[in-house]
This record gives sequence, C-alpha cells and structure tokens, in this order.
Amino acid sequence: MVPHLTTALTGPLKELESRILRAQPKIEHWFRSQWLKHDAPFYASVDLRNAGFKLAPVDTNLFPGGFNNLNQTFRPLAVQAATVAVEKICPEARGVLLIPENHTRNSFYLQNVAALHSILRQAGLNVRIGSLLPELEAPMQLELPDGQNLLLEPVQRRGNRLHLGDDFNPCTVLLNNDLSGGVPSVLQGVEQALLPPTYAGWATRRKTGHFAAYDGVADEFAQLISIDPWLINPYFSHVGGVDFQERAGEEVLADKVSDLLARIRTKYQEYGIEQQPYVVVKADAGTYGMGVMTVKDPSEVVGLNRKQRNKMSVIKEGMEVHDVIVQEGVHTFETVNEAVAEPVVYMLDHFVIGGFYRVHTGRGADENLNAPGMHFVPLAFEKPCNAPECDEAPDCPPNRFYSYGVVARLALLAAARELETMAEEHGE
Repeated sequence: MVPHLTTALTGPLKELESRILRAQPKIEHWFRSQWLKHDAPFYASVDLRNAGFKLAPVDTNLFPGGFNNLNQTFRPLAVQAATVAVEKICPEARGVLLIPENHTRNSFYLQNVAALHSILRQAGLNVRIGSLLPELEAPMQLELPDGQNLLLEPVQRRGNRLHLGDDFNPCTVLLNNDLSGGVPSVLQGVEQALLPPTYAGWATRRKTGHFAAYDGVADEFAQLISIDPWLINPYFSHVGGVDFQERAGEEVLADKVSDLLARIRTKYQEYGIEQQPYVVVKADAGTYGMGVMTVKDPSEVVGLNRKQRNKMSVIKEGMEVHDVIVQEGVHTFETVNEAVAEPVVYMLDHFVIGGFYRVHTGRGADENLNAPGMHFVPLAFEKPCNAPECDEAPDCPPNRFYSYGVVARLALLAAARELETMAEEHGE
C-alpha cells in the first residue's frame, strides 16, 4: 500500500509542473552535460517545499541520515547508484569503512546506518562500521528495535591510513558524520578517499554558500525552460556577528528580515498570491532542525525572551551561532492523512533513489517540520522520480514526483559546484 496523499491546491494544472514535464528531454540532456563537468557528491538529501505556485529546496544535507525511511521497493536503484558512486572514486573498491555519528542510543539513526550498510553490501562491497567514540576501545554490538544488529569497531590509524582491528584496510571511507564539532585529528591527512570530503562538514560549510551556488543553477535552469527563477528559488541573505544571548546584531537582523519580506511581498503581488509572506531565520551551519525560527514581522527578532535566545544561540555539538541565513519561507500545501508534510528527496551520486514525506501533526504550513513530533512516510510514488508519465496530467503522482526529482537534482548540482569552490579554498 502507498500512503494517501492530498494536495491542498487541486484544480488548474500547475504551470511550473507543466513546463517541467514538457521540457523533460531538454532537462535530462542538460543534466547529463552538467554531470560531465561537475562531480556529484557521494550522496545527499534535499528538503523541498511545494506551495503550489512555487517548488523550492530549503535545505541540502550532504550527510543524509534517513535511509531507513526510504521505500524498500526501490532499493535496487540505491544499490546500482552506490556501485557507480564508489567505482568513480576507487574502481577496485572492495573495502569501505562507514563512519557514523556518535549516536549509540538513537535507534532511528542507527537503523539508518543499518540501511546504508545494507545498500553498500548489496553493491558487492565489504563494509564495516568504524566509530569515532573516544571511549570505545573494543568492538560493541548494538541490537536494533527491528531485530538487526550493528557492530561498531574503534577506528585505528596507522600512518596516514585508517584501519580496523584485524587489519581491515579499506580503500574508501564513507562519512555519515557531519563533523559539526570539527574534524577530529584521526581524520586529518588521511590518504584514503574520504566521502564526502571533510570540508563538507558543518564546521566549515555554510548554507549561504550552498544557496549562493544554487542561485546560479536556478538561473541557468530557469533560462533553459523559460520560467521565472523565483518559482524554484527562495530568496535569502546572510547576517553575521550575531550573539543571541547578548542581543548583539538584533537590529541588523531585523533590517535584513524587513528587506527580504518586502522582496517577497513584491513577488506575491506580481503573482496574485494572498498568503502572508514569512522568512525563516536559521543557523548558517548545522542540521537536525536546531537554531530555527519562523518570522513574519521584523519586530519578532528583537528582544527575544530567554527561551528563544537559548534555542537560537546553540546548535548540535554545542556550537555557538554567530552567523544566520535569513531565507524566504515557502509554504507547504501538501498533507498526508491531513497532517502537514514536506517531501525529502534522496540521491546517491547523481541518481534519485527515493525519498519520504516529513510529516508533523502539530505544525502549520508555514512552520519548520524538522522538529520533535515529526514522523516519516515513504514517498508514495509508484515509479521512480526520474520516470514521468508524459501522456498524463502534470500533477499526477509520477509527474509530481518527477518535478521533485528535478528540483532536488538542481540542489545537488549546486552542492557539486559549492564543493568545487570549497576545494579550491582548502587547496585541494
């Protein structure tokens, strides 16, 4: 069975989806040419928001942690994509060391590790899980709620290579750890291929850098299919020097919020959109939905109370927030079982391999859904996101999901360009 999906905006066919469907051959040719010029990240997930009048990415994660939430029907797509991705880096690859986050009590995350481990094993690789937990001195067996077991082994370093205890000497190291707290010394100067590279971690990567790259991609794509790039691209701006605890930078932040809301209102007037515009203020680095607030008026970011300041000032690994991205809020008018939902699309190399809906019964169409109380529903497609039904309506499920796959791949291409820029900055 597939989950029942309802979309608030039924009725007239969506012009954006129609244009994407009509241009499918041109779009796929363009993507092929782009992947000849740019190396796709090993994997990524993209959070999308579908407002009916606008379909845009709002976050791109280069260390995705929800492989256990994907539709199992399309596991062969993931296995094939993983094979291609590993062969690009190490054609003779036999051994892969998978390094996860240091979560030993988060069963949902560990099930993600197990799913990723299974995909790589089915791709014909010898995969073992190496932990960076400083207190782990011997292999540790973890039993998961679904009956699976994971063996975590302490990572060892010999010279410039990572090993596991019985001389497991992999040629590739796959990071499923976003390095929010920085790059540990054991990973510095490693000669094995590290996927993604350590500079892709949140200690150095910034969301504003990603969306600056996405600006260029969206403009090129919009010209390709003759649309307004705003229809697939959220406005954003950067604010530095913020200290929420000391209330430093509040006025500058309020000014940026005001400017962005004015730009959004202009677009809403142009397209006859009646919804109230809003922006999302979030930490310029980090994940797990931490350091995020929805703002509809500039006054809301001035004089925050203690609870709000605490929420915004620190993110994962206790990292303090001093830079934020002010991003145009994109409403989500999709629901699953009457609960607000947003699609999350997963990719390995440049292939769409599935996704899921992030669903939250306690949040509204203009709120962050990546918050406690959320749950996940595998994407209800009957065919992969890259297989549209060209003779069907633009908003039928396969075609809607094709549009999701297209916009997600635009974000993936932006990430590829973003990483190229970062590699130059890091002398790699």
